[in-house]
Amino acid sequence: MTTQKIFSNLKVLDISTVLAGPSVGTFFAELGAHVTKIERPSSPDVTRAWKLPAESEEQISAYFASVNYGKKYIELDLLEKKDYLAFIHLVEDCDILLMNFKGGDQEKLRITDDLLWKANPKLILGKISGFGEESDRVAYDLILQAEAGFMSMNGHKDGTPLKMPIALIDVLAAHHLKEGLLIALMERTKTNLGSSIEVSLYDAALCSLANQASNYLMTGQIPQRMGSLHPNIAPYGEIFSTSDGVQLTIAIGSENHFTKLLQLLNLNDLTSNPLFKNNQKRVKNRAELETILSNAIAQLSSDFLLAELRKSKIPYGEIKSLDKVFVDDRAKSLIREEKQSKTLTKRMTSIAFKWKKL
Repeated sequence: MTTQKIFSNLKVLDISTVLAGPSVGTFFAELGAHVTKIERPSSPDVTRAWKLPAESEEQISAYFASVNYGKKYIELDLLEKKDYLAFIHLVEDCDILLMNFKGGDQEKLRITDDLLWKANPKLILGKISGFGEESDRVAYDLILQAEAGFMSMNGHKDGTPLKMPIALIDVLAAHHLKEGLLIALMERTKTNLGSSIEVSLYDAALCSLANQASNYLMTGQIPQRMGSLHPNIAPYGEIFSTSDGVQLTIAIGSENHFTKLLQLLNLNDLTSNPLFKNNQKRVKNRAELETILSNAIAQLSSDFLLAELRKSKIPYGEIKSLDKVFVDDRAKSLIREEKQSKTLTKRMTSIAFKWKKL
């Protein structure tokens, strides 16, 4: 992963909480920026208390550690005059200010955009809200997964709607905000003036519906819960088990992939079967195809099948629990450790790109 500290001259103030905003601060910290997280003494970031039963009272919560790496921490109560003035002093020498407030909170805290720009005309504001700056609704990732359609599509056909096991909407919104802030930094090199970038969880969620949104907008077909299956491709997402009980899934994205899979499983006769002659037919008849493939895969050992799938360049994935995920050397290379007080925290890097310079 990149070790370039390209933002070493950048100063970031982070008064956001929970996951989306703080993860943006961590992104800049990992690229060398000086990031200061400001918390109210009487109500610090709630994720400090979001601990698993296995976490002791003395430890920083694993949740908090995941998105607050590499920051300096200070306490200020912006409703107190002395602390407010100290905050404004920090703003005067700051490049980016991160916040996540519901409608009306900036006015309450006397940190409206205009007041902040009066203190520092070059300041870039990075703001995350739940349903937009005009809304006073309190929002968490779960609520957006529900209201933006994700839960309605997630789960098994005959099961109840399900949220995804990570705060995906927070993660998506954070990426949208990073993009906006990087554009704002580029623009500032031309104007020498700050700007405001606002991302709502709701907008980020809708803009991330991708093909599911276009499927509905172009055909009127409402996506339904179908487990891990893909509405446009088959086989894609079916879960198979080998003779030794290893579970895997296969992503057949082309006719070439499908032909190679049939060859590997000694099912060449299916190439002439009209039920499976192209992807559209396979989507329509995926249940019958799944039964045939499941029976063939159940006869093979995982060592043999996974090796042959890889050799044939067929996209596959063994379904792994996290204890198996993190024995992989590539996964280990993404783990970051930091000593905080008496606690050693472990977290994933927020940067998934490699940086090379000419």
